[in-house]
Amino acid sequence: MSQHQPCQNCARPLAGRTAIVTGASRGIGRAIAIGLAARGANVAVHYHRQASLAAETVNACLDYGVRATAIQADVANETDVAGLLLASTELGPPSILINNAGIADYGLAMEMSLARFQHILAVNLTSVFLCTRAAIPYLRRHPHARVVNIASMHGIAGAAMEAAYAAAKGGVIAWTKSLAKELASLHITVNAIAPGAIDTDMLAPFDADEKAAIVEATPLHRLGSVKDVAAAALFLADPAADFITGQVIGVNGGLLM
Repeated sequence: MSQHQPCQNCARPLAGRTAIVTGASRGIGRAIAIGLAARGANVAVHYHRQASLAAETVNACLDYGVRATAIQADVANETDVAGLLLASTELGPPSILINNAGIADYGLAMEMSLARFQHILAVNLTSVFLCTRAAIPYLRRHPHARVVNIASMHGIAGAAMEAAYAAAKGGVIAWTKSLAKELASLHITVNAIAPGAIDTDMLAPFDADEKAAIVEATPLHRLGSVKDVAAAALFLADPAADFITGQVIGVNGGLLM
């Protein structure tokens, strides 16, 4: 191909690939799923309870002429995760895994029950272990496989009133760095994104004054959007990121440097 000819696949660098996005019925997961579809990937849209919202994500992906399907699973359940991976293969062997599913929690650590603490870790951390472990047999077949984990800046800096969530996300970061070392020989890159204050349902407990204070403390003086986080995930999934692994990319407007 002449260097002056337009690249026919540049706008769809993930054509023919299959991606799994957990927690893709809304928010960051939905934005990532749609972005992957726009780049040509077939997308397995995972959801836990919100089937109608997952269907909306699927329809948005289908608009890009790719294949997409919604798959229900509890990603903290080993059997469900095995079913999720098996169902995703109907779109083709998965070569991109986005571990996005997670829940926030607010409250004093001294008042938290053991059951609640274990639940927060199960959804935010154990799910990443289960999904990644189940995906590796498929990922290792592709020369440019990707795992992208959605962590949090709280996993780096900690957060009062969110100790369990921060602990889980800190675990995701350590898991990311460890797996990047383990899987490098299989040509699987493993990276994490640590979002800051993103305008999603997770900010619902914050009132207007609290959000304004966050904006004031952020050098770029705004809340992040789901598209900001999705842009980082899409870059890490792209062939252009082939020499990047074990990294944690902060998407926080400079709130944490």
